[in-house]
Amino acid sequence: MIRAYHHTYGLPVLTTNCSNNYGPYQFPEKLIPLMIVNALADNPLPVYGDGRQIRDWLYVKDHCSAIRRVLEAGKVSEVYNIGGWNEKTNIDIVRTVCALLDELCTRADGNSYLEQITYVTDRPGPRPPLRH
Repeated sequence: MIRAYHHTYGLPVLTTNCSNNYGPYQFPEKLIPLMIVNALADNPLPVYGDGRQIRDWLYVKDHCSAIRRVLEAGKVSEVYNIGGWNEKTNIDIVRTVCALLDELCTRADGNSYLEQITYVTDRPGPRPPLRH
Protein backbone atom coordinates (compact mmCIF):
# COMPACT_ATOMS: atom_id res chain seq x y z
CA MET A 1 0.00 0.00 0.00
CA ILE A 2 2.80 2.41 0.88
CA ARG A 3 4.48 1.74 -2.48
CA ALA A 4 1.19 2.52 -4.22
CA TYR A 5 1.17 5.91 -2.44
CA HIS A 6 4.72 6.46 -3.67
CA HIS A 7 3.79 5.68 -7.27
CA THR A 8 0.48 7.54 -7.17
CA TYR A 9 1.24 10.60 -5.03
CA GLY A 10 5.04 10.75 -4.90
CA LEU A 11 5.24 9.97 -1.20
CA PRO A 12 8.95 9.49 -0.45
CA VAL A 13 9.30 5.94 0.85
CA LEU A 14 12.00 3.43 1.68
CA THR A 15 10.98 -0.22 1.75
CA THR A 16 12.74 -2.97 3.68
CA ASN A 17 12.14 -6.72 3.67
CA CYS A 18 13.83 -8.83 6.29
CA SER A 19 14.55 -12.35 7.47
CA ASN A 20 13.01 -13.97 10.54
CA ASN A 21 13.96 -11.88 13.55
CA TYR A 22 14.78 -13.27 16.97
CA GLY A 23 15.62 -11.60 20.24
CA PRO A 24 14.14 -10.04 23.36
CA TYR A 25 10.41 -9.30 23.54
CA GLN A 26 9.61 -11.51 20.55
CA PHE A 27 5.99 -12.60 20.25
CA PRO A 28 5.74 -15.77 22.39
CA GLU A 29 4.13 -17.88 19.66
CA LYS A 30 7.17 -17.54 17.36
CA LEU A 31 9.49 -20.54 17.02
CA ILE A 32 12.34 -19.71 19.42
CA PRO A 33 10.35 -18.28 22.36
CA LEU A 34 7.70 -21.01 21.94
CA MET A 35 10.36 -23.72 22.19
CA ILE A 36 11.90 -22.14 25.29
CA VAL A 37 8.58 -21.65 27.09
CA ASN A 38 7.32 -25.13 26.21
CA ALA A 39 10.60 -26.82 27.12
CA LEU A 40 10.76 -25.17 30.53
CA ALA A 41 7.09 -26.04 31.17
CA ASP A 42 7.80 -29.69 30.24
CA ASN A 43 5.42 -29.43 27.28
CA PRO A 44 5.92 -30.88 23.80
CA LEU A 45 8.12 -28.95 21.38
CA PRO A 46 5.96 -28.94 18.22
CA VAL A 47 7.91 -29.06 14.96
CA TYR A 48 5.92 -28.81 11.72
CA GLY A 49 6.39 -31.63 9.22
CA ASP A 50 9.94 -32.94 9.23
CA GLY A 51 11.39 -29.61 10.42
CA ARG A 52 13.55 -29.21 7.32
CA GLN A 53 12.00 -25.89 6.31
CA ILE A 54 14.86 -23.41 5.88
CA ARG A 55 14.68 -19.90 7.27
CA ASP A 56 17.20 -17.09 7.47
CA TRP A 57 17.58 -15.74 11.00
CA LEU A 58 18.48 -12.18 11.94
CA TYR A 59 19.04 -10.83 15.45
CA VAL A 60 16.62 -7.97 16.11
CA LYS A 61 19.36 -5.44 16.99
CA ASP A 62 21.09 -6.21 13.68
CA HIS A 63 17.79 -5.60 11.93
CA CYS A 64 17.45 -2.25 13.72
CA SER A 65 21.00 -1.30 12.67
CA ALA A 66 20.15 -2.13 9.06
CA ILE A 67 16.97 -0.03 9.18
CA ARG A 68 18.98 2.84 10.65
CA ARG A 69 21.46 2.53 7.76
CA VAL A 70 18.66 2.52 5.18
CA LEU A 71 17.19 5.66 6.79
CA GLU A 72 20.62 7.35 6.68
CA ALA A 73 21.71 6.39 3.18
CA GLY A 74 18.78 4.78 1.37
CA LYS A 75 17.45 6.08 -1.91
CA VAL A 76 13.77 7.02 -2.07
CA SER A 77 11.62 4.33 -3.71
CA GLU A 78 14.31 1.62 -3.40
CA VAL A 79 13.65 -1.74 -1.75
CA TYR A 80 16.26 -3.12 0.65
CA ASN A 81 16.45 -6.79 1.58
CA ILE A 82 17.87 -7.30 5.05
CA GLY A 83 19.20 -10.77 5.73
CA GLY A 84 21.31 -12.44 8.34
CA TRP A 85 23.29 -14.85 6.13
CA ASN A 86 22.24 -17.37 8.75
CA GLU A 87 20.08 -20.00 7.06
CA LYS A 88 19.04 -22.86 9.33
CA THR A 89 16.38 -25.52 9.26
CA ASN A 90 13.66 -25.25 11.87
CA ILE A 91 14.75 -28.56 13.42
CA ASP A 92 18.33 -27.27 13.72
CA ILE A 93 17.03 -24.18 15.56
CA VAL A 94 14.97 -26.37 17.91
CA ARG A 95 17.95 -28.68 18.55
CA THR A 96 20.16 -25.66 19.29
CA VAL A 97 17.60 -24.30 21.76
CA CYS A 98 17.45 -27.73 23.42
CA ALA A 99 21.24 -27.97 23.68
CA LEU A 100 21.45 -24.52 25.25
CA LEU A 101 18.70 -25.34 27.72
CA ASP A 102 20.40 -28.66 28.55
CA GLU A 103 23.50 -26.65 29.44
CA LEU A 104 21.83 -23.72 31.22
CA CYS A 105 18.77 -25.26 32.86
CA THR A 106 19.02 -29.01 33.35
CA ARG A 107 15.72 -30.87 33.47
CA ALA A 108 14.74 -32.29 36.85
CA ASP A 109 14.85 -35.84 35.47
CA GLY A 110 18.29 -35.25 33.93
CA ASN A 111 17.08 -36.04 30.40
CA SER A 112 17.63 -33.81 27.39
CA TYR A 113 15.00 -31.35 26.20
CA LEU A 114 15.39 -33.08 22.82
CA GLU A 115 13.03 -35.76 24.15
CA GLN A 116 10.21 -33.21 24.11
CA ILE A 117 10.39 -32.68 20.33
CA THR A 118 7.12 -33.72 18.72
CA TYR A 119 6.55 -33.69 14.98
CA VAL A 120 3.13 -32.33 14.07
CA THR A 121 1.21 -32.06 10.80
CA ASP A 122 2.61 -29.31 8.63
CA ARG A 123 0.55 -26.15 8.28
CA PRO A 124 -1.71 -26.09 5.22
CA GLY A 125 -0.73 -24.12 2.16
CA PRO A 126 1.99 -24.21 -0.45
CA ARG A 127 5.51 -24.92 0.71
CA PRO A 128 8.54 -23.49 -1.02
CA PRO A 129 10.93 -26.13 -2.36
CA LEU A 130 13.73 -27.23 -0.05
CA ARG A 131 17.13 -25.86 -0.98
CA HIS A 132 20.16 -28.09 -0.67
